[in-house]
Amino acid sequence: MLAVLSWVFIWWLTEAIPMPITSMSPLFLFPLFGIASSEEVTRSYMNDVISLMLGSFILALAVEHYNIHRRLALNVTLLFCGDPLNPPLLLLGICATTGFISMWMQNTAAAVMMMPVATGILQWLPDGGDEVHPDVVRFRKAVILGVIYSAAIGGITTLTGTGVNLILVGMWGSSFPQEMPIGFSTWFLFAFPLALLIFFALWGLLCFCYLSKGSGSVLSAYLDKSSLKREKELLGPMDFAEKMILAVFSSLVVLWMTRSITDEVPGWGSLFHGKVGDGAVSVMMATLLFIIPNKKQEGEKLMDWNKCKKIPWSVILLLGAGFAIADGVRSSGLADILSTSLRFLKTAPPLVITPLVCFVSSSLTEFTSNNATATLVIPLLIQLAKSISIHPLVLMIPGAIGAELAFLLPTGTPSNIVGFTTGHIAIKDMIKIGLPLKVVSIGALSLLMPTLGKEAITLSADLE
Repeated sequence: MLAVLSWVFIWWLTEAIPMPITSMSPLFLFPLFGIASSEEVTRSYMNDVISLMLGSFILALAVEHYNIHRRLALNVTLLFCGDPLNPPLLLLGICATTGFISMWMQNTAAAVMMMPVATGILQWLPDGGDEVHPDVVRFRKAVILGVIYSAAIGGITTLTGTGVNLILVGMWGSSFPQEMPIGFSTWFLFAFPLALLIFFALWGLLCFCYLSKGSGSVLSAYLDKSSLKREKELLGPMDFAEKMILAVFSSLVVLWMTRSITDEVPGWGSLFHGKVGDGAVSVMMATLLFIIPNKKQEGEKLMDWNKCKKIPWSVILLLGAGFAIADGVRSSGLADILSTSLRFLKTAPPLVITPLVCFVSSSLTEFTSNNATATLVIPLLIQLAKSISIHPLVLMIPGAIGAELAFLLPTGTPSNIVGFTTGHIAIKDMIKIGLPLKVVSIGALSLLMPTLGKEAITLSADLE
């Protein structure tokens, strides 16, 4: 499994063959090397998360087809661009909007929702050719990286922001049912300041690495406020089709947010005994687009299959490969070998435990999905906490948050793939920003765990 993992990632990094073809290699490598059967590997390429992506892509294509993303992009740009144009302020507005949306829905859904808005802003800039100014190219990279990382950071702040937080809460409740559960407000009061520190570190890194002092004058030639206002007026009022697509998208967001909330407020998903996932909801709402008429031509619906030919199937394959690798790492026993590396925490000083746990968890999450990392690491940390006689949350919280810091590779989390497939960023760009951002995140968590983290932990009874 380790050899196959190395093989696949080398091909991904070097692009020796097209990335989608590399993504299909587990379909034959795993059976040939006895890691998993063909049936088991194939199932990894279509699960609830991939269904979520598929439905979201169809909705995003509808938003793009009716130029709704252009309207949203104009509103965001006019609100934050400044007069004269202030690129750092505009970048801050895009990142803050993404982060706020990600607080209330899954990271992937937030990235899928905001990426058309981001690319809508970028479409006013010249695309391709040797004559394109370097500041334009760098600004494109900053915007895309800002969206995908802001989606991840925003997800940290609330229990519903990412599945990892829900896994943490669920494992705490099931392992220690006699203790007070982690509430929405308790988590928010700890995680929001943490996310805020990481967010401003991200903004500072993007401005430092990609926005020069003269970028404002270069970009203002394409993002002039008066011309943007005129373009907004030319769009006119929203028609029926645009309103219906926004209604479907808004309904999907509400359904995502309310399907599973907390143990006290289980959400509407409990009505179906937990059998309905976010992917099922995503595909169901996307299906409505093929039923509702657009009232432009008789018999024509909001969407048809010809419009769906632009679905980025390469993303689906890449995501499927990530899940297949995660399953292979677990089923082959490699996960057990990797987990033994945490045993050194038994002899680590107390102040070093938080950064060490977060570092190990954030390293594993680059190679497996966030949820898979949390599912693997948190139970081990619970047992480790019992053996070294410290409060389990001292280990569980850094382990969970570390699983959300997948900043280095496209396969680390689906939201990274959403940005990677725009073609504006490469893996080296992700490493350039993601590596220092990961270091800052671990440092911020190490700073807050003995302070705000201690206050949150004392809400539960002492377990010693």
